[in-house]
Amino acid sequence: MIKLFLIGSILLIFTACSDNKPSKRLDGKKLLETKCASCHDLAMPPVISDDELAPPIMAVSFHMPNFMEPKDESQRIPMAITFVTDYVLNPSLEKSYCDEESIKRYGLMPSQKANVTEDEVKAIASYMFEHYTQENLSKAQKNIAAFNALSDGKKIALKYKCLGCHKVNKKIVGPAFKDIAARYENSKDKIIESIKNGSQKSWKSSNGAVMPPFKQISEDELKVLSEWISNS
Repeated sequence: MIKLFLIGSILLIFTACSDNKPSKRLDGKKLLETKCASCHDLAMPPVISDDELAPPIMAVSFHMPNFMEPKDESQRIPMAITFVTDYVLNPSLEKSYCDEESIKRYGLMPSQKANVTEDEVKAIASYMFEHYTQENLSKAQKNIAAFNALSDGKKIALKYKCLGCHKVNKKIVGPAFKDIAARYENSKDKIIESIKNGSQKSWKSSNGAVMPPFKQISEDELKVLSEWISNS
């Protein structure tokens, strides 16, 4: 009797773990990017375009919970997740909360049964309502505003990850930009050449670290970046 009880308990534990494993393995963010990005804009705030195929995910995430009518407010998001899961797999005009203009613009979403499983849609919807929030939008807008306030040269330096090896006033892997500016005070062409073609053993302080060539930077960007470095 004791053996039977132990076997039953072990089976119950393994069954419970097995039931939970799929949901733990599913990455809602990755699924959203791979399954939804071909039609929906995922940016926050979204990039609106005249030829977009579907509403931005942020718009869906912001508005969908408002259409739910829970008896308990704590159930609003779970209800929204359930709705999205059902709608993605079994869409219809009767279920849709889109206004007439949106339906006319985007059309009815085709069923995604061939592309995603029910568990995958649940993971996507859970991530959507967790990530696309007013708080995260405010943070994103602050970051965008801070980036826009930067000089064009620093934007280019960030774009090409220059600041991963250099700082303005501090040596990291490569020399500080202020030291580069001091050495090549009268020669922006030298700076451009180093960025474009790379260099090695130009700085003893770098202990032989190699500066890789950045051929992908345009000529206009090189001029702006070298000017910024020269003024560091």
